[in-house]
Amino acid sequence: MVVGQTTQKKPDPCSFVIFGVTGDLTHRLIVPALYNLAASDLLPDRFCLVGVARKGMTNDRLRESLMKGLRQFATRPVEDAILRRLLDCLTCIEADPKDPASFDAMSKQLGDLEAARNTGGNRLFYLATPPNAFLPISRELGRTGMLAENGAWRRLVVEKPFGTDLVSAKALNNELLKLVDEHEIYRIDHYLGKETVQNILVLRFANGMFEPIWNRNHIDHVQITVNEQLGVGHRGSFYDQTGALRDMVPNHLFQLLSLVAMEPPIRFDAHSVRTEKADVLAAIQLQSEAEALRNSVRGQYLAGRIGDNEIVDYRKIEDVAPGSTTETYVALKLIIDNWRWAGVPFYLRTGKALGVKRTEVAIKFKQAPFAMFNCTPVERLAQNYLVIGVAPNEGIALQFNTKVPGPSILIDGVDMKFRYKDYFKAEPSTGYETLIYDCMIGDNILFQRADSVEAGWKAVQPFLDAWKKAGAEGLQTYKAGSEGPQEANELLTREGRSWRKLG
Repeated sequence: MVVGQTTQKKPDPCSFVIFGVTGDLTHRLIVPALYNLAASDLLPDRFCLVGVARKGMTNDRLRESLMKGLRQFATRPVEDAILRRLLDCLTCIEADPKDPASFDAMSKQLGDLEAARNTGGNRLFYLATPPNAFLPISRELGRTGMLAENGAWRRLVVEKPFGTDLVSAKALNNELLKLVDEHEIYRIDHYLGKETVQNILVLRFANGMFEPIWNRNHIDHVQITVNEQLGVGHRGSFYDQTGALRDMVPNHLFQLLSLVAMEPPIRFDAHSVRTEKADVLAAIQLQSEAEALRNSVRGQYLAGRIGDNEIVDYRKIEDVAPGSTTETYVALKLIIDNWRWAGVPFYLRTGKALGVKRTEVAIKFKQAPFAMFNCTPVERLAQNYLVIGVAPNEGIALQFNTKVPGPSILIDGVDMKFRYKDYFKAEPSTGYETLIYDCMIGDNILFQRADSVEAGWKAVQPFLDAWKKAGAEGLQTYKAGSEGPQEANELLTREGRSWRKLG
């Protein structure tokens, strides 16, 4: 994340090694992002793209597969010259963590490629694999010396989910830190590649009008929403072991929460920003089992229709257990125990197969006394929200009250909106371009540190434990295409609040 530069520098020469090169993530996001970087002339001049696959994959077959995927998932028109230049750098290497000899061979092949392409030995290893492969691959890279920084940098990019609970996250951190130093690990969360997410920092700290009121004296509560219209699809096996809480809250939603709630860093560098984000997550109030049940709602979707698509019951999806209690929707109430946010609730909600696709942060300011305007019906008075839209429409909206034209003092609510697409000419992107570029230039400001990961899991662990003990008791249902379980409204209505209406 380059700050204060009008032109971006090119990364150092390097090898970009993708484990899981034949998978969906590589085809749908990583290669389209690399293509966009190539189109913007932001890849190294001396570059080596290595796809690691199991036996039977050749260079030509891999090129053909990635080319087909790029033409399907590209965010801009594909120019043949740029595509050829990118794929000419591609080499397929066979390696399997179950076959240590294959990693010995890979080490030699990689060294030969680096010498031929004059990359200087800099290496970025991208683990675009299922989580259970993170450690076996990393251990083999460590055993063969491919992670050793011998006068050149090494970077290990790890996708989410980073662990499945607090214990597993700590164990994964401990094992990886035996192989590489913290500054070499890039725990990636594609949400932080979105322009509006990064703009939260600029909105807060580059504008004198917001910071003085960004606290418990002026803010009533904060709502963070990540709603998806898609169901689980063909990922039944993975999702039934994961659920909405593990899949979304410790990473995506907590990244948004930490940017909204963090203190101003002493300087805009990776260490300072990540320290403030970790401190916010560590300040989330740990709840007892009874509090966790009271301050959460979990739901599972039933059959319904979304647009032209028929959605089947979650429990009827292939590889989902018939009596599964895995949640596809979760809503939480959290409190941050620090001076700035004492007493300000943070409400989080996320789910699948919902009627509206929306990711946003809504900051609700305290209501002004309306006694002098009692001639206006209260339902016409707008609530003062600052809404940061992340997807699908990136922008910022402010809701406030104003006088209706005419001789009487009548009040109505209005919106003042800023939309990125109206002000800036930007090429459509995958959201991964900034993150991959930052990996290559060694800027880890947008990546999670070990303490931040563990603080996030520590905050959600009480909910995991309480739900496991409760089993099916308390699991709500909701129709696909709806707003989610009705019980989610009670988290707010019992305190005189309500969810902001989406749509």
